[in-house]
Amino acid sequence: MSTPIRILVVGCGNMGASHATSYHNMPEFEICGLVARGESKVRLNEKLGSKYDLFDDFELALNKSKPDAVCISTYPDTHEEMAIKALESGCHVFIEKPLADTVEGSQRIIDASKKANKKVVVGYILRHHPSWERFIQEAHKLGKPLVMRMNLNQQSHGYMWDVHKNLMKSLSPIVDCGVHYIDVMCQMTRSKPVSVSAIGARLSDEIPLDNYNYGQLQIRFEDGSVGWYEAGWGPMISDNAFFIKDVFGPKGAVSIVAKSAGSAGKSDNVDSHTKTESIKVHHADLDEKNHFTKKDFWIDMTDEPDHQGLCDREQEYFLKAIQQNIDLTDHLEDAINSLRIAFACDESVKSGNIVFL
Repeated sequence: MSTPIRILVVGCGNMGASHATSYHNMPEFEICGLVARGESKVRLNEKLGSKYDLFDDFELALNKSKPDAVCISTYPDTHEEMAIKALESGCHVFIEKPLADTVEGSQRIIDASKKANKKVVVGYILRHHPSWERFIQEAHKLGKPLVMRMNLNQQSHGYMWDVHKNLMKSLSPIVDCGVHYIDVMCQMTRSKPVSVSAIGARLSDEIPLDNYNYGQLQIRFEDGSVGWYEAGWGPMISDNAFFIKDVFGPKGAVSIVAKSAGSAGKSDNVDSHTKTESIKVHHADLDEKNHFTKKDFWIDMTDEPDHQGLCDREQEYFLKAIQQNIDLTDHLEDAINSLRIAFACDESVKSGNIVFL
């Protein structure tokens, strides 16, 4: 058996803890340190039943632990600096989305990965989800143009409201979360986005004056397809119809129907955000009396992986990218493209104008 990849885990919150659990359980990886400013690293060490080295400072951890790879699950405004330092130290990098808090910063990370000849994988978890892969495949059967409707509103409180307030120090909800669903829309249409428009509202004095905790974006594509996405964070956000994942075209419609995950009280639960449970396929075919000729078809997805299972799949892909020297050019271009579109939506909110891409 080959020598395990020594990996430094930076950020021990929700996503960092899940990724660390994957590494802990994979013999191909060996955790050489946990990095966080607070006590989350201590709690994670206890949860894993381990005695991994603990660090408060990233640079100290990088220099002392000498990792082969670094997993970055910190707030987005730290991504660029950490990723570039890791790459310059000769490490491969797994980094949570978004790649950075600016398009320019994202490009600098990509340039640094090329210079170092090291892999960078961005945590687009839905790309590793069999149910979302099926959702996109079914969308390709609907003809063009497509109408795509998606949201993920979170009635956050307690710990999650603190997380969201920290996130909003650097990004809006439609940028931080929106990159996932913009990426899905681009995969569904396989067409170039041409313009965006967006609106937003600041519903709390606890967030920066130049940010907003509710946003809704609209995208127009070259093939005539259109899509919208909305995201709101906070204790005042309605959890009614917070989980909509829907697409329709000339030939019918496909919808994710998460009856349990989409129920009241689960809007800020990270496990519910990736559950699909079932996919409903509707055919638009009519007979001479305009009656439907086919019944709606349900695809059962109850055996889908849970959130931890999806994180395991992400890390299996990261491992494969390193071991098999996978060309990640398209992966990184897609990541920066969805971020560029999301920031254009952010610009539209703040300027009140349509932004052409």
